[in-house]
Amino acid sequence: MKWTRWTQWLGLACMLLTSAAQADEWQSLFDGKTLDGWDGDPRIWSVQDGAITGRTTEEIKLDKNTFIIWRGGQLDNFELELEYRIVNGNSGIQYRSFELPDGKWRIGGYQADFEAGQTYSGILYGEAFRGILAQRGQSTELTRTDGKFEVKVTGSVGESAAIQAAIKKEDWNKYRVVANGFNFQHFINGLKTVDVTDNDQQDRRAVGLLALQAHVGPPMTVQFRGIRLKKLPAPKKVALIAGRPSHGYGAHEHRAGCMLLADALNSANLGIQATVYTNGWPEDESVLDSADSVVIYADGGGGHPFNSHLDRIRQIQNRGVGMVAIHYGVEVPKGASGDSFLKWIGGYFETDWSVNPHWTGTFAKFPAHPIARGVRPFRVNDEWYYHMRFAAAESAVVPVLTDLPPRDTLVREDGSLSRPDGAHSNNPAVRAAVLERKEAQTVAWAVTRPDGGRGFGFTGGHDHWNWGNRDFRTLVLNAIAWTAHTEVPEAGIPSKDLTVKDLMANQDYEVPDNFNPARIQAMLDEWTAFRTR
Repeated sequence: MKWTRWTQWLGLACMLLTSAAQADEWQSLFDGKTLDGWDGDPRIWSVQDGAITGRTTEEIKLDKNTFIIWRGGQLDNFELELEYRIVNGNSGIQYRSFELPDGKWRIGGYQADFEAGQTYSGILYGEAFRGILAQRGQSTELTRTDGKFEVKVTGSVGESAAIQAAIKKEDWNKYRVVANGFNFQHFINGLKTVDVTDNDQQDRRAVGLLALQAHVGPPMTVQFRGIRLKKLPAPKKVALIAGRPSHGYGAHEHRAGCMLLADALNSANLGIQATVYTNGWPEDESVLDSADSVVIYADGGGGHPFNSHLDRIRQIQNRGVGMVAIHYGVEVPKGASGDSFLKWIGGYFETDWSVNPHWTGTFAKFPAHPIARGVRPFRVNDEWYYHMRFAAAESAVVPVLTDLPPRDTLVREDGSLSRPDGAHSNNPAVRAAVLERKEAQTVAWAVTRPDGGRGFGFTGGHDHWNWGNRDFRTLVLNAIAWTAHTEVPEAGIPSKDLTVKDLMANQDYEVPDNFNPARIQAMLDEWTAFRTR
């Protein structure tokens, strides 16, 4: 009886503790009645209608923007939610901000902007801090090259007009701000308005104040309510290294492919900060020192970007950092580079051993591995390399995608070679494995290294359009997250369905005159039908 009562009490206590922990996850910053914890000009700020209210009039005018500052401490990684209502004028939510020396209640830093007008709601503005950092609907990267600051538009997160249409004029709207590492995302009424990665190491801010703005200008009223905060752990950092332009439109689109993957990872709300570095190597290679996983998607062989940086990559890998190699990025020369890849990702494309035909792989069975979570059977035509060179301790290598390549990748119906023996095309060893022994070939694999690091090799990715296949894409996203030691959700890393327009964005080459978007749409439709059958 005593044990029963003790067990019941213990269960109740655990429930209460769990409930308290869940309640503590979100912190309310405003009690709905007072300005306790907030510091602002009392002429401007008050509590009205259960909301923090900032009001200017003809009698009380501003000559500079003023702010009410939350004095509960400085913030680094967080998620903030609130409701706002504005009548006339402009306002915003300051975060990771700093006090200016030109007067009391003056603030500079990142601002989630909104207004009574039609243009600026949702943008990321740098108050006294580099100006507009992303227009509404933009994905941007903030960089500094040779001392010059630059805002690079890297893609789109939505249509500006559609976002504005969802904003209720002179009524309550919901604003959400996510600051995770140096990735910043704004949402209004559930629609993402900007997605910004700040790689300006000179001026970016990792920590700072939270404040609300009353803007200089004609009389205005702005109100805030339901202000709550959730602190986030330090993000897992993923460095995606995209190779130089290569094969022409729609193929080996390293930059565009990396950007699609980075956008999905940054948008998944799993504490991942993914940054794309172009032209085969970061301008400032020190960014790799803080990486939890490094992804290489580039032309390989003798021109592989890592060949000339093996010692640098070795330093990173010795810390247990993850590594992912995509498509041609899995091919390096035999010797120092090949031996390194055997250690880092468990295998590589070896000349005179591996082959690179185009064929349709059908993948119906997956291992019980986090990389396969949420991945359904799929079928995709790509340049699937096979007959890879794997590490001697093959027990450590987990095959993730396997299939038996069709006979015609090696020989024709009459028995003649479909491609001559060569460094990449054909050889007796691969014919014996596939045609005689009928050994299914591994085209994607994972490895857990003795140092605790994780590696993944993926031979698909020649055709850029294949990133539109949800399962193809989810598998790679899962792998990147897994190599960064991020827990992969049971349903896999979430990502939006990609349109033809999404896939056409950010490619290295101009759209050719003979490009047929209907063909790409037909592929997307076919994949959807295959997935839902």
